[in-house]
Amino acid sequence: MTGWEMLAVGAAGVAAGGINAVVGSGTLVSFPVLLAVGLPPLPATISNSLGLIAGNLSGSIGYRRELRGQRPLLLRLLPASVLGALTGAFLLLHLPPETFEAVVPVLIGIAVVLVAVQPLLQRRLRSGAGDEPAPPVRGRRLAALLAGAYATGTYGGYFAASQGVLQIGIFGLVLRESLQRLNALKNVLTLTVNTVAAGAYVVVATDRIDWVAAGLLAVGSLVGGAVSSRYGRRLPAPVLRAAIVVLGVVAIVVLVTG
Repeated sequence: MTGWEMLAVGAAGVAAGGINAVVGSGTLVSFPVLLAVGLPPLPATISNSLGLIAGNLSGSIGYRRELRGQRPLLLRLLPASVLGALTGAFLLLHLPPETFEAVVPVLIGIAVVLVAVQPLLQRRLRSGAGDEPAPPVRGRRLAALLAGAYATGTYGGYFAASQGVLQIGIFGLVLRESLQRLNALKNVLTLTVNTVAAGAYVVVATDRIDWVAAGLLAVGSLVGGAVSSRYGRRLPAPVLRAAIVVLGVVAIVVLVTG
């Protein structure tokens, strides 16, 4: 890698880490850059997942205030996310890319629609509840969340782009939480999925990791995640929702045309 290429990868890491902290589509920035500097698709995917973990961590720390009170739910969802990440990593290493990538644009499209209509659906769901407090997360609601955590974990372990969009779209329909608190939940689950998947790659596919690219992405995403979580958490919900929808649409266009 030349000096300019290393600079480009580092800058992509900053942008990806920042986007992941507040939305969750940073891979759409970093992955094409890795391809542009000469990495084949599979090593690019693996190195990208490994490099962006640092940004996931700094983004999660930046949203720690919004995580207050969500620990019991996180402890329930984390095992499903871990299992999903392992499933996704297995698929990445054993299935042809075309098999899963054909479904990716559809999944992102569904997530974008869910995020866009979430306020309307939540108002309808609450219309008969008056001012009563939100019911505890159990039964069918908990099952839906666990299924969503596993599904998005599988998706993230295989192809991380817009994993956060999917998570916010699904969880937002089940949980009566603000968009910023959903974003905090998303950051922790994404960190878990990427860490587990990257660990699996290191164990069984070490030869496919470009450690220079992963290191540059790690440094850049650490900075981007920290800065973006500090300021992105102040964004009004409509602005954040619009950003999620726009990046989700961009993701579909990139995947379909790429």
